[in-house]
Amino acid sequence: MNFDRIMIRYGEMALKGKNKKAFEQKLQSNIARMLRKHPETTIQKTQGRMFVHLNGEDPHEVMQKCQNVFGIHSLSFTVKVDKEEEQMKEAVLLAFNEANDAKSFKISSKRTDKTFPIPSQEMNPILGGHILRNTENVKVDVHNPDVEIKVEVRHEGTYVTAQDYPGGGGLPVGTTGKSLLMLSGGIDSPVSGYLTMKRGVEIDAVHFHSPPYTSERAKQKVIDLAQELAKYGSKINIHVIPFTGIQQKIHREMPEGYSMTIMRRMMMRISEKVASKENILSLTTGESLGQVASQTMESMNTINEVTNYPIVRPLVSMDKLEIIDIARKIGTYDISIRPFEDCCTVFVPKAPKTKPNREKANYYESNTDFTQDIDDALEESYVIEVTADHIKTNQQKDDEFSDLL
Repeated sequence: MNFDRIMIRYGEMALKGKNKKAFEQKLQSNIARMLRKHPETTIQKTQGRMFVHLNGEDPHEVMQKCQNVFGIHSLSFTVKVDKEEEQMKEAVLLAFNEANDAKSFKISSKRTDKTFPIPSQEMNPILGGHILRNTENVKVDVHNPDVEIKVEVRHEGTYVTAQDYPGGGGLPVGTTGKSLLMLSGGIDSPVSGYLTMKRGVEIDAVHFHSPPYTSERAKQKVIDLAQELAKYGSKINIHVIPFTGIQQKIHREMPEGYSMTIMRRMMMRISEKVASKENILSLTTGESLGQVASQTMESMNTINEVTNYPIVRPLVSMDKLEIIDIARKIGTYDISIRPFEDCCTVFVPKAPKTKPNREKANYYESNTDFTQDIDDALEESYVIEVTADHIKTNQQKDDEFSDLL
């Protein structure tokens, strides 16, 4: 007898009503995508549960990949036996022995199939007694056990687990729409993308690249960050926007104090056009209120004026240390701190306005026409398709933008 499957428990998704089936189907397809390099695995959906059958695949590798999937509350290595007392005893002993160095345990039984003749409260001492008779120096501890062995008697059989592993939580990616993440090479924006995906949102990314002021290694940072994020969802298309000409023009013709504000407004305009083309309904940023000059309330108000799209800001109330903690957890921090700067550090004004207003921004912009510059940037843009283990670049001009310009 061996653990031959992984039990998947739902979290928030379990509270859904008539649309629950659609969430389950999306979760199942997301798990299958994560396990495409484990071809022997199969996924079974039952009432209120999902199971990954290992069929000889490495259980720990499969578990690690499943833990990244949003929509899962917890997971456990599981053995299924018949609804027969002796098999159940053998299974709980196996589960206890798999918990290395455990000296205390607790049996938690649940009888979903009410036709099974032994009630849950009677089952616990029966199964626990079998462990005590076949081990030494082991005791029952119902309050703080080293291992809790869960026994679930369902209509199709009995499932026994010994340890719960945390899942990604949230909702399955792709169940709540799509957003365009403004992805720089910094710490904040990939964390923002991660948290947005956790709410079931599929993301594309837009990256503003300013050669020769920013290097190819700066762009590679963004690709590597997108690959880390792809481990938590599906593929991510990075829309790379050549931004040098626009930045140079802002630097030459706009007042220095407003150059950062106007640069952000240009980014918003371009991002909205990309989102419109891709049928994306919102933009996502890594802004944290008050962190830098462009993230004051006044700056956000002035920058937001140029788009009607909703702006998703998962980090708006977080401080930098909280953001760094998440970045470390999800594997993006070490990539973000590589010493290759993005376009936001180009032509940084000595004293950027922290309280810009819309009237002045509109006045300064009215003296310079950026229409052709935006058109050119969109026409020269290209897409990098990123998955957790694959990169594909299409650097051909995108004629589809002509309908939007």
